[in-house]
Amino acid sequence: MVARVIVDISNSEVDRIFDYQIPVNFDVECGDRVLVPFGNRTIEGYCISKSEYSEYGTDLKCVVRKLDENPLILPEMIKLMSFMKEKFFIRYVDSLRLFIPSKLRGNKVKAKIKEYCSLSESMTYDQMLSLVPKRAKSQIAVLERLKEGGEFFTILATEFSNSAINALVKIGVIDRYGIEVKRTPFKGLSATDITVKLTDMQNNAVDKVFKSEKDVILLHGVTGSGKTEVYLSCIEKVLAEGKTAIMLVPEISLTPQILRIFRGRFGDMVAMLHSGLSDGERYDEWRRIYDGDARIVVGARSAIFAPIRDVGVIIIDEEHDSSYISESNPRYNTIDIATYRAVYNKCHIVIGSATPSVDSYQKANKGEYEIAVMDKRISKNGMPEVEIIDMAGELRRGNFGLFSSELKESIIDTVEAGNQAMIFLNRRGFASYMQCKSCGYIAKCTDCDVSLTYHHQDNLLKCHYCGKKFKPLTQCPDCGSESIKQGKIGTERVVRELRDLLGNEVGILRMDNDTTSTKTAYLDILGAFKEGEAKVLVGTQMIAKGHDFPDVTLVGVLDADMSLYFSDYRSSERTFQLITQVAGRCGRSIKKGRVLIQTYSPKHYLFNFIKSYDYKGFFEKEVNNRKVTSFPPYTTIIRVLVTSESEDKCVDTAKSIFGNLKLIKATCPEEFIYLQAMKSPVTRIQSKFRYQIVMRINRNNEQKLISDIHNILDDKKSRGVSSFVEINPQSMS
Repeated sequence: MVARVIVDISNSEVDRIFDYQIPVNFDVECGDRVLVPFGNRTIEGYCISKSEYSEYGTDLKCVVRKLDENPLILPEMIKLMSFMKEKFFIRYVDSLRLFIPSKLRGNKVKAKIKEYCSLSESMTYDQMLSLVPKRAKSQIAVLERLKEGGEFFTILATEFSNSAINALVKIGVIDRYGIEVKRTPFKGLSATDITVKLTDMQNNAVDKVFKSEKDVILLHGVTGSGKTEVYLSCIEKVLAEGKTAIMLVPEISLTPQILRIFRGRFGDMVAMLHSGLSDGERYDEWRRIYDGDARIVVGARSAIFAPIRDVGVIIIDEEHDSSYISESNPRYNTIDIATYRAVYNKCHIVIGSATPSVDSYQKANKGEYEIAVMDKRISKNGMPEVEIIDMAGELRRGNFGLFSSELKESIIDTVEAGNQAMIFLNRRGFASYMQCKSCGYIAKCTDCDVSLTYHHQDNLLKCHYCGKKFKPLTQCPDCGSESIKQGKIGTERVVRELRDLLGNEVGILRMDNDTTSTKTAYLDILGAFKEGEAKVLVGTQMIAKGHDFPDVTLVGVLDADMSLYFSDYRSSERTFQLITQVAGRCGRSIKKGRVLIQTYSPKHYLFNFIKSYDYKGFFEKEVNNRKVTSFPPYTTIIRVLVTSESEDKCVDTAKSIFGNLKLIKATCPEEFIYLQAMKSPVTRIQSKFRYQIVMRINRNNEQKLISDIHNILDDKKSRGVSSFVEINPQSMS
């Protein structure tokens, strides 16, 4: 028999299937991880199929050995690999690597084994005592201790001594052996099980999920409408049928909260997968899923590749979030992977959001998706009142501070009333840049073409692209002036201003990338806020989604129009989503909520839709704008990004690719709406120059055009130059 193997080398030159003879002394199954000879070395590979014969004849190298007792790659995932190759032009092995924990490759992570001691079952306790010298007090004490039950060797050795334990092992009265200890993420996380009776609105949503003939059901529910309980009910139904479930959330910060709820309802059947786990935790959770001990997978984007069988429902919460699209190699869209798995398992996908993506909502309107609407909150308060504050007017009145007079008073009133406030600003750090007032010099990263952000707490300038750190400016390096100004404010500065306003005795927490670098930071910050240890939580978009704090009665949004004028066709959509989501964090219980939005563009049409929570009105205006201007979802944007440490090589490769693309356009001009080559807006990141070719094409024949573009990139490969294709990229920077 012949094993058809993908070797574990991420290189397009070897991105194909290799045939190896299976030795007679062992068998190889599809999905097995194997060791195979390759060139002058031996490397890992994956058997994706078997055959009686090889087209390359009988003079084949043999598989050296299997690396695992059972196949690691499920049959479903082998088919998914082929789908991803065809749909996203991903190398075979790059897909396969997504399916297993990265440290499992090369056996860099193994099961955690701890030595355990227990009394021998081959004799009675009295017989044991008769074999121990009466003067060996420590040995007798060990036997007395083990009479209560087995114990880990390290604990016994701490209480007694190694020599006493080893002596008892030597005479055969106790057994010493290894047992596996599972590494459980957030093991000490308390479970929350609040069983509620579903409202008619929630019951209707659950019924639609299981009665629909469509593969995808869009759950369009306002914030606080009880979408999570709908998800739980859907999962309960599929578990009762003997099936399993996948639940995806966009932010790692949301997983502990969701895990708390899911463990309360489903106990140890729940496993968690996301990039924030340790290697050992990820390995153990993956094996619990693979072995069938866990029937529900909760996690971020990567959890869609969990080795779970007989999937009954796939749920994608906050489906509009851009984190569901992978923008680094391998590049893929989670909804496409979910759709493939749903078809394979004959199950439904539930995508939920208070602010669905324009693309998803249009598909629902066209009948491609089923839609279930939940337009009321469970609490009797309804949606919080939204007020738009004109910051230009504040400036005219002489207020040059971060907070409007109204927001400042509201924060003080909220704290004095014993309630909580959340202040949202989607910019971290203390100041967005440092600039010389005399000559205009701005401190930039030496490796990236971006300004450095000042962080007051660390007294450092930091690059948010590559992570490099620099000393802050005290004197301009160009002109020598000591007149240095700071740019736009960040969350760190907001916290300092709030301390000046409220005093140090009022607890204030900050949640952004800088304060959540440790594993438990998310949990610690959110837990402290929920317990009332702080009255104000300041944060970036991390605080905007999913959180439920009953005492939050005020949400303040600073610089609400910050993302409104980005050179991105999605800027209005993203601003609407972000502000609506963060507004939904208050007034979720019996206390009424109030939202104050500070903007310099109060007359922008977007804020009227936000104020009235009119998603449908916003969608109709937005989709009409896109249709008139020929932007997605009516067209597809394709970006070819070329990077290299050599600018000349980067330019030459980009020019060569662009020349071939113009030839394609000449053969089918009706397919192209726009085609242009240019420098990337951020021209250098991590010492690599960046040039891009941007095109907008009609959707009629897009898959063939995308395939042609990939073929051009394959033909134009150059040493030291990287080029790749992005479809409807989430960022054009």
